[in-house]
Amino acid sequence: MRQFDSAAPETNSLYLVTAVCPRKREGASPTGIVGRSLARRLLAAGARVRVLTEPGQDEGWPADVELLLGSITSPSDCATALPGVEAMFLAGAIPSTVEDVLALASAAGLRRIALLSSHGPEYEQEYPPETWFWLVIERAVERSGIAWTHIRPSAVMGSAIEGTYPATGSDWPDTIGADSVVREAFADTGHYPFIHEDDLAAVAAAALTTDNYTGTVIEAVGPPLSTRARILSIARAIRRDVGHVELTPDQSRAIWRRNGWPPGAIDVTLYALQEYTIHLAALTQWTRDQRPSVQEIIGRPPRTFDEWAVEHAGLFR
Repeated sequence: MRQFDSAAPETNSLYLVTAVCPRKREGASPTGIVGRSLARRLLAAGARVRVLTEPGQDEGWPADVELLLGSITSPSDCATALPGVEAMFLAGAIPSTVEDVLALASAAGLRRIALLSSHGPEYEQEYPPETWFWLVIERAVERSGIAWTHIRPSAVMGSAIEGTYPATGSDWPDTIGADSVVREAFADTGHYPFIHEDDLAAVAAAALTTDNYTGTVIEAVGPPLSTRARILSIARAIRRDVGHVELTPDQSRAIWRRNGWPPGAIDVTLYALQEYTIHLAALTQWTRDQRPSVQEIIGRPPRTFDEWAVEHAGLFR
């Protein structure tokens, strides 16, 4: 299996990276953080990069990208961004406009799409189709006639920076920074899977720049981490003790609601914290069994939460 590090984009290829303002809905990833990392990788490999980003996500991109303000949710904005593009990292699409966006992409001659989807969209099939979100987007991409790869990430470590799903850990920069404490349900027992944003970007780069993963669903998942292990990683990184207060689910729900989290995202967060604890061995093995694995794709072991905490220690001081 060829890895991204040993491959290079076609000479002078133009790649489109999309980013949207942070969303708290269940399964939403931090598109700005991941997109910036992906743009840096593509530029370093000799590609040209165009970025279509919503206002509010337009800072911090590499100087060499072509930056367009607009939204992947707006077909008219996409019509401006798509000409000449070889492949697109499709992040932030929504069901109501994705088919129109894909029709424009096909008409513009786009050859490949790497879709940033969500972990577990197959569970949407248990509910009426009118309630689907991620499955609608995935199936529209599959019908588009454009070569595709679906990337289904677990939670992203950098979600706490951008303010995207999951709710667990979302207020830790504030509470650890203020009084060195975490107040959360299942602080003693909860588990949740996380992937480093740079690893997710490396997976996306491989999907965009090679044909190796065409028609593939990549489960870009990190191992389940206990809440206590995440707290300890941050404590070591900031060289300060961090305590934790065990809340009831209803107490956490109230805090997260005050912080703007929608009920669906809270429900899924609380459910996952329990499910990954109850079925820890089975879900850990499921993660190890995924092929192609993240490590196979990026050519190195995935980065750990310990590493992420050191990189972002200033967030918690």
